[in-house]
Amino acid sequence: MLTFMKEYLTAEKKQEIFGQYGKSNTDCGSPESQVALFSYRIAHLTNHLKSNKKDYNTQRALLKLVGKRRRLLDYLKTADIERYREIVKALNLRK
Repeated sequence: MLTFMKEYLTAEKKQEIFGQYGKSNTDCGSPESQVALFSYRIAHLTNHLKSNKKDYNTQRALLKLVGKRRRLLDYLKTADIERYREIVKALNLRK
């Protein structure tokens, strides 16, 4: 099951995401970079579930990721509303 996960998220892709949304290529701890990484993983799992409707393990993993992203966004909203607004706008998370 984990073999397909390794192929889409390489170290180079992580560095690209961290560089774009974090402070540097190695900034994996900031909430913005974590939210961006979770959003990338959520998009990948959503596409996987469109073609594999009965993959309930992936569905559960997707729901857990959405919850993690939600908690990080809630934290960011209370800590610094401007950073929250920037990341939501950058990732198009709201309609």
